[in-house]
Amino acid sequence: MKLFTAADVRLADAYTIENEPISSLDLMERAAFRFTEKLLETAPQTDFFKIFVGPGNNGGDGLVIARLLFYLRKKVEVYAVKISNETSPDFQNNMNRLHSKTSIRIRDIEHNSDFPQIESSDFVIDALFGSGLSRPLSGLTAELVNRLNNSGATIISVDIPSGLFGEENHILPQTIVKAQHTITFEFPFLSFLLPENEAYVGNFHTVRIDIHPRFIKETFSSYFLTELSDIQQLYRPRKKFSHKGTNGHVLVFAGSYGKAGAQVFVCKAAHRAGAGLVTSHSAKQNYFVLQTSSPETMLHVDRDLQNLTELPELLPYNAIAVGPGIGFAPETAQVVFKLLETALVPLVIDADAITILAKYPEQLKKLPPNCILTPHPKEFERLVGVSENHFARLQKLRQFAKTHQTTVVLKGAFTAVALPDGSVHFNTTGNPGMATGGSGDVLTGILAGLLAQGYTNNESAILGVFLHGLAGDCASEILSEQSLTASD
Repeated sequence: MKLFTAADVRLADAYTIENEPISSLDLMERAAFRFTEKLLETAPQTDFFKIFVGPGNNGGDGLVIARLLFYLRKKVEVYAVKISNETSPDFQNNMNRLHSKTSIRIRDIEHNSDFPQIESSDFVIDALFGSGLSRPLSGLTAELVNRLNNSGATIISVDIPSGLFGEENHILPQTIVKAQHTITFEFPFLSFLLPENEAYVGNFHTVRIDIHPRFIKETFSSYFLTELSDIQQLYRPRKKFSHKGTNGHVLVFAGSYGKAGAQVFVCKAAHRAGAGLVTSHSAKQNYFVLQTSSPETMLHVDRDLQNLTELPELLPYNAIAVGPGIGFAPETAQVVFKLLETALVPLVIDADAITILAKYPEQLKKLPPNCILTPHPKEFERLVGVSENHFARLQKLRQFAKTHQTTVVLKGAFTAVALPDGSVHFNTTGNPGMATGGSGDVLTGILAGLLAQGYTNNESAILGVFLHGLAGDCASEILSEQSLTASD
């Protein structure tokens, strides 16, 4: 799914109105109907809603929602914020409909003395301001937002929490609605996927409003949300006559003394991802750990007891995973640099190998084509420096992938996969239970296993991240998020 800027979303509405064709009022009606359907799924335990509307089209959506809830025999109170005498045409038309077709009483808010009592048991619909907002809220509206946030009520925002921008946000937290749920239209906004906005967006739900498909197809975007349909197009089932030789051979360069677990996770995951063969190069003292924990894996033992100080012959391998648990010994760093210079197959570079590259940034120039870097946020910070916020970090991620012509997987909720062309694909699987030691090592093994089977670096990253998260989701359903481990 393409993700669009707030400005593009407004163009999408205008294009749909002109080319479907459909009136703006009817498109608003359709959006409000789909919102109401999802609202009743999200808040089935209440029959009473307090709806706060602003003077624009977001407020117009709120008025239609109020009318639809009235038709469904729900109790509704509507509060209209009067910050000026100007309202959008569609707002005014729907206000007239609300007056003529329902008995809902609309209460105006012109001063803070007009604020209603809001209980913690209330369900509030926030339809104050949409994505067209161009400056932070202030004055009466900021006071109202603060009152809503401090009420303890369950808040459900229409399209976007009032006060939040669609992309970068440099605003005071007290001027943004803190919703428990946001029901957005057609595409989530980029800001929904950034960690600093979790407190405002809550859980977001996307409802289709049938934006014209030609607009979606022809309008450029650098941002995408990976859906199951994308994965179904990427995935290649095994052929009947395939064998271990045709499914690729992975070399795993991981696990110094005391970190054998990282090596085991990578190897097992590479097998599970479908690699035909997996060989691990390990410190000598890890020999028995790997042989007993992953008997499917072949082993190449380093001459050093505790560190990885040499490279095996690389010709037999179709993909190489390097980094988990290798440590930072000078001899190990030299082996990483040699690997960058000599490898002729795709690499997955993770964990300690990334930290080594951050310490010796001149080595980044040696990154071979078709490699994948998989930093967690702190490792990425070591590579590119501290970012002012997560939106700024996202721009650094895009620039890093373009500059070094590599695929970068920035791990976390909605893991961001940046491709060499500067595009970013956000993942939709996974859960907080996966925030546990060894989870990243499992991802490294999955990616290496896919690369060995002939998937490109871009395909492997998008597909592997999705499957990794999906495996975590399956495991959490059985074991709960709190008890989830990398082994699961």
